[in-house]
Amino acid sequence: MDNNDILIRLRYALEIKNKEMAEIFKLGGVEVSVPEVIQLLTKSEDENEEQIKCNNSMLDSFLNGLIIYKRGKQEPKPGQPDTQEPSSTKSSNMNNLLLKKVKIAMALTTEDMLDIFENAGIRVTKGELGALLRKEGHKNYKECGDKFARNFLKGLAIKYRG
Repeated sequence: MDNNDILIRLRYALEIKNKEMAEIFKLGGVEVSVPEVIQLLTKSEDENEEQIKCNNSMLDSFLNGLIIYKRGKQEPKPGQPDTQEPSSTKSSNMNNLLLKKVKIAMALTTEDMLDIFENAGIRVTKGELGALLRKEGHKNYKECGDKFARNFLKGLAIKYRG
């Protein structure tokens, strides 16, 4: 599952309009016009020249923008730097990042996430979910596969679209 596919599924699940998508990208620090959003959301059948490839840093910026869009800009606490350091976009697995950031943006509890997976027809334990949400390099960290990410986005669509 590539980053464009993640964007398409996330947009569908949360019913985000093209103009809102451009706004979310802007909140995340990336300037994207509405026509470019449409090109990002074009399915890649066979090396479609119309499609813009979404790289890891672009997806990370979108997810950061989604958090700000849904929850508001967080004021830095005293003694903390003003700017948020970008997530490790060199990470090969954006699926873990997707789970973490959507959880934050939508203010989901662990129980909510377990229900979302349940709605998609997949059984996940609290321990497995905790391992997926851990920081990379932690001894209990588990890489999130495409199947988990697809089912999470499917469950999200069921939850928010009915």
